[in-house]
Amino acid sequence: MPTAVRTQTPGNVWKVLVKVGDKVKAGDTLFILEVMKMEVPHEAPVDGTVTAVHVSEGEEGLDADAPVVEIA
Repeated sequence: MPTAVRTQTPGNVWKVLVKVGDKVKAGDTLFILEVMKMEVPHEAPVDGTVTAVHVSEGEEGLDADAPVVEIA
């Protein structure tokens, strides 16, 4: 069962640092949101392989708790 990494707050996608197939370790930064002019990094909660990326850089208006990356 994949682990979904979700946004913690509403914001815009500033940077996506992974792509499908990338191997990640817990603590690696996966993407960075821009929230109220601040950069908020989101990290991998588990080791695994990125199986899906649901956003692209520059995407605006993500809601809180939106799924962004899946890791299996």
